[in-house]
Amino acid sequence: MHRAEQALDACLPNAERSPVELHRAMRYAVLGGGKRLRPLLVYAAALALGRDDASLDAAACAVELIHAYSLVHDDLPAMDDDALRRGRPTCHIVFGEAMAILAGDALQALAFELLAAPGAAPDAATGMRMLHALGRACGADGMAGGQALDLAAVGRQLALSELEHMHACKTGALIRASVQLGALAAGADDTTLAALDRYAAAVGLAFQVRDDILDVEGESAVIGKTAGKDAAADKPTFPSILGLDASRARLAELTAAALDAIAPLGPRGELLAELARYAAQRHR
Repeated sequence: MHRAEQALDACLPNAERSPVELHRAMRYAVLGGGKRLRPLLVYAAALALGRDDASLDAAACAVELIHAYSLVHDDLPAMDDDALRRGRPTCHIVFGEAMAILAGDALQALAFELLAAPGAAPDAATGMRMLHALGRACGADGMAGGQALDLAAVGRQLALSELEHMHACKTGALIRASVQLGALAAGADDTTLAALDRYAAAVGLAFQVRDDILDVEGESAVIGKTAGKDAAADKPTFPSILGLDASRARLAELTAAALDAIAPLGPRGELLAELARYAAQRHR
């Protein structure tokens, strides 16, 4: 955790450099807490394949910057309209809507700048694959598409398959990209990449199932965001479709699938296994 935090602090613009308000908003959005699951997945995937060096920091920071930008934009009044994130006022509450939008835009651009920098990938071909993976996770087939589906789903009753597809895009795509970036940086072959992708897809969906359960059972002071927000906004969730007990069972299934996918890695995959268990238990 300390490693990711240090790398993020170093890659962000100095808060006193012009444009000061933009840089302060960027730092506020990124350095205001969070469990750093996505950068940890980058490190864990690479570590499972025998690589652990400072060059991984660029990919780890890139995925977390994308995550932070997505949260800033998701919290805006035109999106989820939330005033609380990680136990603090959301970025637009502190800096205003216009500056929050610009901060999110700048964080996304910085993510790709870091990933395209010399030394961020072992070679040019791998670097292009890593950039492609991150770009795809952000766009219409990933987070942006998932958010569009989420907005369209308000007030509707979705089938379970529709809900899972929405969250596979909105939440799962960046989690999958995190694992893929770490694996590519470590030189994973196609068989290993496929196994790690199955792991990441299960973790990404488990993360969202647990988030939906917490929205029902959690307290705002504990989970760091407004509890009960999904129900109040008439959003489809796993508990609203399956009920709490079946949602917990689905969470257990997904966690087991994630662990099964990395079983061939043996002890080398222990950090990945820990992160899968954490995604099923965590407070966000």
